[in-house]
Amino acid sequence: MKDFFYAIQDLFVNVLFTPLDGLRALELENWWAVNGLNWIFMVICFVAFVYWMGQLKKFNNNNEEDKSVTAHRYL
Repeated sequence: MKDFFYAIQDLFVNVLFTPLDGLRALELENWWAVNGLNWIFMVICFVAFVYWMGQLKKFNNNNEEDKSVTAHRYL
């Protein structure tokens, strides 16, 4: 049973966390390159947010949402 947990440890430490170790080493050389990954994620989130707001506006303009006070039974 002990070997099973050592295998899990080995998987995470030596395989799955290797890209994060690379980012940590890259941070010491070039801070901008490492934070470029954060900027990519922020751009993806911004595009998703704009798309989501566009869809909400489209449904709002078509009056498809029930905005009455009794729209839900628990209200």
